[in-house]
Amino acid sequence: MKTYTRLTIMITFLLIAGTACAPADNNNQENINKNTNEQPTETADTNDKGEDNDMGEQEALVWPDAHLQKQDTGDAVSELQQSLIKLGYDMDASGTYDMATTNAITDIQLQLDPIMALGVYNAETREALTELDQETFAAKVTPGNKLPVHEAQPVSGSNERGTPVITNPYDQLALVNKSHALPADYTPIDLKVPDVRFPFEEDLPKKKMRIVAADALEDLFKAAEKAGHTLYAQSGYRAYDTQVRLFNNYAEKHGEEAANNFSARPGESEHQSGLTMDITSESVNFRLVTDFGKTPEGQWVKEHAADFGFIIRYPKGKEDITQYQYEPWHLRYVGKQAAQQLRESGQTLDQYLGEG
Repeated sequence: MKTYTRLTIMITFLLIAGTACAPADNNNQENINKNTNEQPTETADTNDKGEDNDMGEQEALVWPDAHLQKQDTGDAVSELQQSLIKLGYDMDASGTYDMATTNAITDIQLQLDPIMALGVYNAETREALTELDQETFAAKVTPGNKLPVHEAQPVSGSNERGTPVITNPYDQLALVNKSHALPADYTPIDLKVPDVRFPFEEDLPKKKMRIVAADALEDLFKAAEKAGHTLYAQSGYRAYDTQVRLFNNYAEKHGEEAANNFSARPGESEHQSGLTMDITSESVNFRLVTDFGKTPEGQWVKEHAADFGFIIRYPKGKEDITQYQYEPWHLRYVGKQAAQQLRESGQTLDQYLGEG
């Protein structure tokens, strides 16, 4: 009897204990299952809204570590164009540094630092862009605010003589000739007097050039002197109104057609761009004459100008293309890359830009 009673008590105890433990085990298992099921959801949310998303924002704009300018092609150009598109510029990511790309870069440069406005994607421009995220960029730059970037053609409209007017006068590779005029109201905003010799002491506007060209001219003159040649700068920047008076004087003396063989009509002169300097030497009495090309100074300049970003804009034998007489004294700044390519190819700037 006692044995039976003891057995009954043990069975009852085990049943009660088992019943009491079951809910706890079930609850624990449910919690484990719940936590296990919820964990992937939390991880997915973190990936969607956290670090991965921030990384995507940072990678959205790619500024190529390369020097790019008009006529360049390749993946780096395409990357640049894709970033410009994301910033609101209307263009195609064609991989060709075209007029639309040149205008977009110029527009940005004018709004960030006008001194940089050359239409060239250089180290200074890349540094300025890299420092800005999209939000900061939007606060500082409005696409098309300084330049009509929607206009992808090199010219738009015409002046009073019917010559098409270029859309981007700031462009380092702007083509200025009898078919492409500068706006009458264009005055470079970064003119300076280069630290070089002049055959006169007066403080005249024609001493000036745009900063990038002035700095390059200083380097050219220093190299020439080191090689034993002394150069003089004779005539640089020339305002539109000054060109009006100058051309009219020549036209009165020689007739308009004859005058236009050696003097540009107003708006058609590269001197207005601030990227040009007429140079000379004592051996030709500081004159601007074709004999300068025969002098040791002139020969040295012809050989080395491109090393400093300059070209002889109106070379001998190319008169039918440039439509001006041979001028060995007329230096035009286009940057080292283009200048060296032109020296190697023997092309004029007109031909290089597909207009010759």
